Amino acid sequence: MKKEEWLKKGYVDEPVEKALDLKAEIKRLCREKDAVILGHYYQADEIQEIADFIGDSLALAQWAAKTDAKIIVMCGVHFMGETTKILCPDKKVLIPDLNAGCSLADSCPADKFAAFVKDHPGYKVISYVNTSAAVKAVTDVVVTSTNARQIVESFPEDEKLIFGPDKNLGNYINSITGRQMLLWDGACHVHEKFSVEKIIELKKQYPDAQVLVHPECKGAVAKLADKIGSTAGLLKYAMASDKKDFIVATESGILYEMRKKCPEKNFIPAPPEDSTCACNECNFMRLNTLEKLYNTLKYEWPEVNVDEAIAQEAIKPIQKMLEISAKLGL
Repeated sequence: MKKEEWLKKGYVDEPVEKALDLKAEIKRLCREKDAVILGHYYQADEIQEIADFIGDSLALAQWAAKTDAKIIVMCGVHFMGETTKILCPDKKVLIPDLNAGCSLADSCPADKFAAFVKDHPGYKVISYVNTSAAVKAVTDVVVTSTNARQIVESFPEDEKLIFGPDKNLGNYINSITGRQMLLWDGACHVHEKFSVEKIIELKKQYPDAQVLVHPECKGAVAKLADKIGSTAGLLKYAMASDKKDFIVATESGILYEMRKKCPEKNFIPAPPEDSTCACNECNFMRLNTLEKLYNTLKYEWPEVNVDEAIAQEAIKPIQKMLEISAKLGL
């Protein structure tokens, strides 16, 4: 029986002994239960440190599809847990906190998006991975920021396309492909808030710095970029570059891996418009903690489940994405 308090809170709220070596206990539980921990680049440093695999949305989906572990703990947000469960219906998929949602996914309610698709017959539907399983179920192919351009370009030039839910990513893809995709009006609260003025000020302080921008950012921020790319793409670019300073306009969790891979380089988080913050963090991503991760493994809850009928439809566009990505070597 799940405690009533857990159900109300959306996570296992049990006290953890202060003297407990949490990281050692988490590793022990993983060995005992044949569990793996997948962590997104936007997780807190301590989560990334202990994860068996860290990556962006595409890499996490690819990893989940091939693991033979019995339990997968997704340290990310809820749609990532859903994607994992859809790909691995026979495995137990856990997430440390059910409240770890996504503002971008929330900006695209499944019923309204389905109605939008129905209102535009003859259109193929491309959905960003940052969507619910129910949205994926009315989608032809899913994309991530890593493969969006290539997948869009895999359609005939005259194909009528709907792209949802991120209007900034959609606008960016339209601008570099010459397509005129019909865009859903959604956005990520983190990437929407970067300050153009503050990035320009940082450029004055670090004149040789390169500006790295995620394509979910507003067009005005993207215009300042030396490199626009997914989290994995920005990391790869920074590792290959001979520059020493980088201003990074994406969720600040990626800085952990950037500094780990390039300790000799200087990574500066681009500030949001909110003057009280020095960097931009996703509140949803940061709901996952070591304590919640430990309790999740110990009690094997919260578990992510997807309605079987929805999952049967939602897996098709995800598999198509993975097939295209594999063919393109992404």
